[in-house]
Amino acid sequence: MCADKLKTKPLRVIAAACSNMGLGKNGKMPWQLPTEFKFFLDTTTKVSEPGKVNLMVWGKGCWFSNPESLFSLMPNVQHVVLSSTLRTVPKHAHFLCQDFDSSVNLASLPPLCELVETVWVVGGPRVYQEALMHPGCDLIYLTDIMADFDCDVFFPPFDRNIFRKQERFPGVPNTIQEDNEVQFKFQVFKREL
Repeated sequence: MCADKLKTKPLRVIAAACSNMGLGKNGKMPWQLPTEFKFFLDTTTKVSEPGKVNLMVWGKGCWFSNPESLFSLMPNVQHVVLSSTLRTVPKHAHFLCQDFDSSVNLASLPPLCELVETVWVVGGPRVYQEALMHPGCDLIYLTDIMADFDCDVFFPPFDRNIFRKQERFPGVPNTIQEDNEVQFKFQVFKREL
């Protein structure tokens, strides 16, 4: 019964990148955008019914670059950290996997097969790249930070003939937003092929 559910688990990427596709520098985001952060939380923690959860996949560097207080803001989420060097599950995480496919497959195994609605990939760049190449990845939520920032990690290029930008997408504002004098817009790219 659980094995059949793997095919129906949405696998989605969520990120915010500036004009040069930069994601951050020295383990930090170079922007403070409360509206964008709220969108991230609302999107990744939303489930259709009580008792369901989303599985959030983190690269080790991305996981440890966040303050511990972040994880208390994420109800309905089980966290999996990817690392080939860690031997124990990090504090606040639920699972540790050595490779991307193992993390995604957790959603098809008991007990998560009955609980997980969506698998969210939240970074870093290598994990994003693996997710974008995965045949189950159907949506990319990519906030366009409409400014230049000095970054040392970048969102990987992806085929925009395969992932097509949606003009409107349910639950996603399509107007330009602004926080702290930085404009940004929410975008969703949907796999078409």
